[in-house]
Amino acid sequence: MRFFGTQDMMYQLNSLETALKQYFGYDNFRPGQRQIIEEALQNRDLLVIMPTGGGKSLCFQLPALLKPGLTVVVSPLISLMQDQVDALLDNGIGATFLNSSLGLSEIRSREMAILKNKIKLLYVAPERLLSEKFTPFLDKIALDVGISAFAIDEAHCVSEWGHDFRPEYRQLRQLRQRYPSVPMFGLTATATKRVQEDIIVQLGLKNPGVHIASFNRPNLYYDVRPKQQRSYDQLLKYIRTQKGSGIVYCLSRRNVDEIAFRLQKDGISALPYHAGMTDEARTLNQTRFIRDDAQVMVATIAFGMGINKLDVRFVVHFDLPRNLESYYQESGRAGRDGEPAKCTIFLGFGDLKKIEYIIEQKSNPQEKKIAQQQLRQVINYAEGTECRRTIVLRYFGERFQGNCDNCDNCRHPQPVEDWTIEAQKFLSCVARCRERFGMSYIIDVLRGSNSRRIEQNGHHLLSTYGIGKDRTKEEWKNLGRSLIHQGLVDETSDGLPVLKLNSRSWEILRKQRSVQIAIAQKSAENVLGKYNPRKAETELLLERLRQLRKYIADANSVAPYVIFPDSTLRLMAEKKPQTRESFAKISGVTDYKINQYGDQFISEIRDFCQEQELPIALPKHTQMITLQLYQQGLSVEEIAKERSLKASTIYEHLSNLIATHQPVDINEFVLPVKQDLIVQAIQKHGANSLKTLKENLGENFSYEEIKLVVGWWRREN
Repeated sequence: MRFFGTQDMMYQLNSLETALKQYFGYDNFRPGQRQIIEEALQNRDLLVIMPTGGGKSLCFQLPALLKPGLTVVVSPLISLMQDQVDALLDNGIGATFLNSSLGLSEIRSREMAILKNKIKLLYVAPERLLSEKFTPFLDKIALDVGISAFAIDEAHCVSEWGHDFRPEYRQLRQLRQRYPSVPMFGLTATATKRVQEDIIVQLGLKNPGVHIASFNRPNLYYDVRPKQQRSYDQLLKYIRTQKGSGIVYCLSRRNVDEIAFRLQKDGISALPYHAGMTDEARTLNQTRFIRDDAQVMVATIAFGMGINKLDVRFVVHFDLPRNLESYYQESGRAGRDGEPAKCTIFLGFGDLKKIEYIIEQKSNPQEKKIAQQQLRQVINYAEGTECRRTIVLRYFGERFQGNCDNCDNCRHPQPVEDWTIEAQKFLSCVARCRERFGMSYIIDVLRGSNSRRIEQNGHHLLSTYGIGKDRTKEEWKNLGRSLIHQGLVDETSDGLPVLKLNSRSWEILRKQRSVQIAIAQKSAENVLGKYNPRKAETELLLERLRQLRKYIADANSVAPYVIFPDSTLRLMAEKKPQTRESFAKISGVTDYKINQYGDQFISEIRDFCQEQELPIALPKHTQMITLQLYQQGLSVEEIAKERSLKASTIYEHLSNLIATHQPVDINEFVLPVKQDLIVQAIQKHGANSLKTLKENLGENFSYEEIKLVVGWWRREN
């Protein structure tokens, strides 16, 4: 292992970019990182709000390597410490953690390494850091080695207004009092304005540099799907069309156990995770998921903060999330490597009752009101017709203009109509009700409700009373949501969602601004696309590199992404480096990793390239269209109808796709017991004659089933 961080290190590097490449293998900083690191090197307090996958860890890790002394990282979970330390060690960086998972002798050994200045980053939980037993050791570090900074990860835990408040985080202010000259960094992925202010106060940050990166995660695809009556079958079909790891969030432990069990029975490698399991069982399942021994984790929100798996390709909320902040955090566990990933909500209004019941159990009336409003915001997001990215970012106070082209509403927009006159009626009613009521009340006034409350307030006498009878309640609600999402009217967020006019509202009322809203059902998705042979070749190599990475990761007992993230593997698959020099130019590859793994990956790439010089049966364009339609969940009959082909032709495509390692699940079409019998017949009679196989297998076997198993057998042999 190599250790970095002498006092002269800062002056030995030509630039921060040189240090970035040397230690982490990247050529360029992500947006905002360089300025944060420069301020950290100037010993300034910092508040860093950077979304999951934005690279906030590097903002304290790189300064730790360039400054003398030890950086102490406060981290709330053992698993998170372990993962981050593993990744640092695999880059040859001196890092360690101290927590309850270690024995006494191991703790002593690590403490000695710290005092000998062999460690640059120490990860520790807040409870241990502030304990009476640990304080003398921390004082000794400050005296003998020096503390370069305190980095408070997941800093939103310090605030009662945050979504994951932890009382022990409140005590971290003691660090500022005990070590007033040591800079302190507060870092988190999500924080509203109120939470940001609370973090600064609770940690005692002095004139901090505040860096709020965009909350936009452009690589994430957001969509909402109506939950069908047979919702489990809908979920199973969805998972079978996805590549890579995924998380399925459920509200109840019972749902988690049931869905995980059913997925396992249906051939999906799935694991459960919830607070009702033992610590050992949860830790084991989490480790198996992180190391790619299981594809899907089915979990409650207990599986959340601290899941340091970069290559999650999809996150499904099988039940409604409780609020938008939690949804952003949970869905944000997808695509942390910057590669494309999907975030899907299955919208079932039966789930509302479950959440409403949970809310009703709250004893504090104000907490109950806030929770009810947060639930309404989730419903507004799920039913919204605007760009979903616009809705989410607006929640965090960030404006997003235009079509994101990476959510269901933008890719398949609903027809837009001019509702300026209706908007004027709506906003005029808000004004005449003196901006003291919420959307439902305004709609009741517009539609001429006989509500006693409206009569008591005298609002049945308003000029706007009953002028909206020509529109349904749902149409008015759709307009109200759209006005909020477009920033054309404001809504308070203190538990009482009251509508307030803003400058844009008055522009509409003065006929200076028009209002366009989407109003119709979604159009059917066009899934036909152009087949790209180069892309197919890249995907084949990428899968082989993933298998090699998994083999190396298992041998080293680490998560696969610790070896290389998916983004680096994809660059390898695209550029196909076959020398150490070209391999070193791949983003994410350091000298340390070249020495550790370079020869194995270069050898795999060379083998692949040599194989491609031989004639190979890549799927033809027409077969790839069939694959795309299959991945959208269409049946063979639906694909045949869509393409004006015979079903037998589609089965021929699927057989060839299976034979060439494309993601077609044979278990969807042929029962395992039948597969075994067909394989036995192939071994006895060969795979060249379907007719011979059919005659020997009998009437219980169709040509289609035999054809598919022949494709599978050719792939395996």
